[in-house]
Amino acid sequence: MIAPAASRASDSPARTEAWAAALAPALTVGDVIILRGPLGAGKTCFVIGLARGLVAPARVRSPSFGLIHELHGRLLLVHVDLYRLAEREAAGLGLDELLERGVLAVEWGEKLPPALRADALEIEFAIRGAATRELTARAHGVRGQALLAAWQALDGAQAGP
Repeated sequence: MIAPAASRASDSPARTEAWAAALAPALTVGDVIILRGPLGAGKTCFVIGLARGLVAPARVRSPSFGLIHELHGRLLLVHVDLYRLAEREAAGLGLDELLERGVLAVEWGEKLPPALRADALEIEFAIRGAATRELTARAHGVRGQALLAAWQALDGAQAGP
C-alpha cells in the first residue's frame, strides 16, 4: 500500500526551517520524523526549524560524526544522522529508549529499524534548483497520519519569511 503524501515547495533554507518550525507544535513524545534525500537537500535545515519550533536554544549541527545530538526545549529533540551506518548498525543505537523521552528526527531515516519506521512521518527532500526544494511528507501508521494531517493544515503564512 502506498502511504498518503503531501508536498510543499521551499525556495530557501529559511523557508525549509519555517515549514519545520510550523510543524513542531504538533509533535509529542514518541514521534519519529524520517528525513530522506541527497546530501545538501535541506535535512539539517529542517531539524534547525524543528528545534526553533520546540524552543530548543542549542545550535543544531549535522551530527554525521557524533551520530546523535540531544536538543532540550519544550520536548527533547533527538537529532540522529545515520549516513555513515548500515541499517543493522542503526539497530544497536538504543534509539527506542531515546524515543521514550522525546522526538526523533532522523537524517537518512530509511536506515532506521523497521519498527521505528512503522509509525512515523517521512519527509523526502528533492532538489529542484539551486535553492528550490520539494518536501514530500508521507504517513506511516496512525501517528504518522496525524502528523501528515498537521503538515497538510499548514499554510504559507505559518511558514514565514
